[in-house]
Formats: sequence, structure tokens, C-alpha cells
Amino acid sequence: TTGDRALAEELISGIEWCAEYCWRKKNEDGVIASDSDELEGRFPAGKANLCTSTLAYAGYQAAAALERELGDSELADTYDARAKELGEAIESFFGAEIHGIPTYRYFKECEIMRSWICMPLCVGIYDRARATVDALTSEYLMKPDGFLTQEGSVTIWDRSTLYALRGIFASGYTEEAAKLLMQYSENRLLGERVPYAVEAYPEGGRRHLSGESALFCKVITEGLLDMKPTGLHSFSLKPTLPDALDHLYLTDIRAHGIVFDVLLEKDGYKVVRNDGTILAQGRNGEYKEVNA
Repeated sequence: TTGDRALAEELISGIEWCAEYCWRKKNEDGVIASDSDELEGRFPAGKANLCTSTLAYAGYQAAAALERELGDSELADTYDARAKELGEAIESFFGAEIHGIPTYRYFKECEIMRSWICMPLCVGIYDRARATVDALTSEYLMKPDGFLTQEGSVTIWDRSTLYALRGIFASGYTEEAAKLLMQYSENRLLGERVPYAVEAYPEGGRRHLSGESALFCKVITEGLLDMKPTGLHSFSLKPTLPDALDHLYLTDIRAHGIVFDVLLEKDGYKVVRNDGTILAQGRNGEYKEVNA
């Protein structure tokens, strides 16, 4: 995303190590074995959880793009193939019906709803998108303050709530995501707890966390605008403007070696470099690849 080739060359050996480590953790079902997840053991995660496998899936796609940029097309093809294989395994292993909704189980033995079922939506896996949005917004998970970590619990993590909002936007359910985002903002950021997201509650006395607060920004960039790096000097986007807004301007973005704006209005959007050059334009909801 920085567009810094020297930095990429410095980091690539570590990325390759991680990619190989994850692949060696693949179990007999083709998903990535892991004894923990983002919640650090606070809730059950089984021996292979959905969050770890989806992060690895997105990691292989990103690593493939970077390897191709740095000139190793053979390894890039390998990573692309691993991502495809892992995506198929995620569907076959985690795809499940919970409470009659054909969404995902969080791990093999999990028969209740978990908010981390949003993760496939965050990495571009939309096969079960409609059902997953229905599951997230069902009585089992949705509460006024956000999504329950686990059905039947009282704990809400802003981390999974904000990931879910990002995924609902990115999967194309703009109006539902916008309604939830406005509700979250008015209830949590403009009201009692100002202005940061919190880690988890009721545990921890609603401590503020900088990491969770950064995820709020990603709801816009990676959710509503669906921006993803595809190379050191290229990215894709698929913006959708909610009915409640007449425009959304994100200006002075410094990424991929340039400075640019994304200008989203009712009749479409433009990506404009700071020298005035229009890099891309399209209709709302239209996918575009942008070369910086």
C-alpha cells in the first residue's frame, strides 16, 4: 500500500516464511490449524477456526500480488493456487446451517452463532453473503451496542462489530450496513463513550483501544469504498453510496506512491490524482482497477 519497493524487498522473505508456515499448518480438511484466534483464548476456537483460515486466504492473495510485482511469477502462481484451494476448503469445512440459516460454523464443533462469521465477507468470499448478513443481524447476535461475540453471551467486542460492518458494506449490502454504522456512531461514538471504540465489554470497564478505533476507518476505506491493494502502484475499488448520503469525499489519500482523492456522488465516483489527472471513474457499485 505504501508503494515502497525497497520496503517490499526488505519484508518479502518474512512474508514468504509466514506463507510457508501457514501452509504447513493445513490440516486434513484443507484449512489452517490454529489453537487460538483474534480473541486470544477468551472464547472457544477449536483446532481450526474460520478467522485464521480467512486471514490466510487473503494473505496468499496479497502475497501473490507482491511476488508478481517483484518479479517472481512462479511463486505468485503458487500463492494464487493456494488461495483458491483454501477458499474451496473454507466453503466445504466451515459452510454450515446454524438455526436454519446457511452461513458458517466458526469451528468444527461449534453449533451456535459467532460474530466472526463475518470474516469471509471481509476477504471477498461472498458465496454465503446474504445468509451471513441475515445471521449477523439476527436475534442471536445483534444488540443495540453491536454484535455479540457468541450467541447466548453478554460480551460485545468492537473488533468483530467493526469487521462485520466492513464486510456487510464490501459484500454489497450497503443500506443495511449504513443503517448499522449510523446506529453505532450515534449510540457509541457521539453519545456515552466519546470518541473511541472499546475493546470488549462488560469486561474491562469499556477500555478504549487504538487498534479498535482504527478499524472504524477501515469500515469506510475497505468496506464502503472496498479499496484493496493489487500492487505497489495499483489498487481496486468498488464504492457504493448509501441513500442517506448525497456525497462522500475522501481526500489527500497518500498510498501507492501518489496522493489522490476518491469523490463519490449520487451519479458515480472519480479517483483523482493531486495533479488533476482522473485515474478512474465509474457508476456506484462498479468495480475498477486503478493504476497510480
